[in-house]
Amino acid sequence: PVVADLDAQIMRGLYRWADAGNSKHRATMVFSGSAHSAAREAVAELESRWDVSCDVWSATSYKTLRENALDVERWNRLHPTSAPRQADVTRLLDDGSGPIIAVTDYMKSVADQVAPFVDKRFVPLGTDGFGRSDTRDALRRHFETDAAHVEVAVLSALATAGRLDPDVVRDAITAHGIDPDAPDPLLT
Repeated sequence: PVVADLDAQIMRGLYRWADAGNSKHRATMVFSGSAHSAAREAVAELESRWDVSCDVWSATSYKTLRENALDVERWNRLHPTSAPRQADVTRLLDDGSGPIIAVTDYMKSVADQVAPFVDKRFVPLGTDGFGRSDTRDALRRHFETDAAHVEVAVLSALATAGRLDPDVVRDAITAHGIDPDAPDPLLT
């Protein structure tokens, strides 16, 4: 569908990529840049295999979203008798269902900078580390930003919220050959 103010949404830092389907469980997926492949692959697998639909958003600028949120926070603080304003990221993501999973090829802290401004569980996935030389697929697997880890993150967040049996998360981990006892890539 044609979105009337798509250019404005892109410039504000966040736009809706796709609406969730009608699955039993719902979550929100936010991707940035080249992480769109892992996000889209995970969304397809979640829907077909685990009955989970995701609203999908593209974050074009976490920095812009954070600046807007800080500006709104300041305005609200200095205008206590006026109707409070709402940050773009809050208004857009709080309307979705379920937890928010944000995947990026940048460090987790890039996506995490907007977490304080949403009222839902926010799980950032990113490539915290440097100095590795390998294929993109191997690096994404190592930093847990590939489709399999994105899928597990969504299922885990739903299980943590009590909306999904933890056995489903365990089954997804097993199905994707993920070693749950592998060292945290942040520490390796």
